[in-house]
Amino acid sequence: MDRLTLMETFVCTVETGSFSAAARRLDVGQPAVSKAIAQLEERLQTRLLLRSTRGLTTTEAGQAYYESAKRAIAMVDEADGAARGVNADLVGKLRVCAAVTFARLHIIPHIKCFLDRHPALEVEIMLDDRQIDLLENGIDVALRMGNLGDSSMTARRIATGRRMVVAAPTYLADRGVPRIPADLAQHEAVVYLSDSGGATTWSFERDSTELSVNVKGRLRVSAAEGVRAAVCGGVGVAIVSEWMFAPELASGAVEQLLPEWSLPTIDLWAVYPSGRLASAKARAFTAFVQDIMVQETAAEEAPE
Repeated sequence: MDRLTLMETFVCTVETGSFSAAARRLDVGQPAVSKAIAQLEERLQTRLLLRSTRGLTTTEAGQAYYESAKRAIAMVDEADGAARGVNADLVGKLRVCAAVTFARLHIIPHIKCFLDRHPALEVEIMLDDRQIDLLENGIDVALRMGNLGDSSMTARRIATGRRMVVAAPTYLADRGVPRIPADLAQHEAVVYLSDSGGATTWSFERDSTELSVNVKGRLRVSAAEGVRAAVCGGVGVAIVSEWMFAPELASGAVEQLLPEWSLPTIDLWAVYPSGRLASAKARAFTAFVQDIMVQETAAEEAPE
C-alpha cells in the first residue's frame, strides 16, 4: 500500500476502535487492515497500537502519529479540492465543538441548510460547555465565547454580543425591580460557574461613569442550561449574554434589567487546533455561523 493509504487505514482503525469496524468502513477485508497496520509499524519501526481483549488503544507514539496523520490527510483533501476548483463540493467529516445552549438555540435549528448545501459532508457536533482539547478530540473547529486563554490557538472572531442582567417576571414581582446597579447587592444572584470560575463582581458603565457591584447568591451552576432554568424558574437575577436568552427575551419570559447601563461585551470565536491550517470544511462552517449571527442581529434591529 502507498503511504497515504496506510495513514488513512490507521486513522480509520483508531477512530472505529477495531480492525473489523475499520474494514467495514473501508469496504475491505479485515486481514487487509491488519496487514496495513503491521506494514505501517514495520516501516516506522515502532508500535502504534496495543491489542487486548478490550480492544485497541494507541501507544504514545500511535496517538502522536494519529494526530499528525489526520492533519496530513486533511491537507491532501484540501489540495485535491483546490485542484478541482473553488466550487467543488465539500466531502468527508467535519467535527465541531460548541457550548450546549448556544448551539441548541443558534446553530442546530439552522444546520439543515448547511447540510443541504454540502450533501457529501457529514457533521458531528460535540456539545460541551467546557473548553476541551481540540487535537485530542479530533475537532476541526470550536465555537467559543469570551476571552481565549490559549494564545497558541488559531482563532477568528465572528460576532460580538451584549451582556445584560435578566430576571423572570415572577422573581421581580416578589423581590422588586432594581433601579440602579447598587440595588443588585440586595438581590439573589444565579452565578454561572464557567472555566474561569463564577464571577460575583459585576461591572457596569453609563456615559463616563463606571462602577462595580458585589452580588451574592446561594445557587451556582456549571452549565448555561442550568442558569436558564434557574432564572426562568424565578430563583434570581443573572448576568448573561443576549444569545443565551434570545427566545425568552423576545417572548417576555425574562426581562432585561438596568438597560441604560452597559456591561462588557462578549465575543464569539471560531477556534482551530494549534499547528493546523483551517480546512475548507472548517472555513465553510465558520462562514455559515457568521451569516447566522449577522441575520439574527439584523432581525433584532429591524423596526417592528
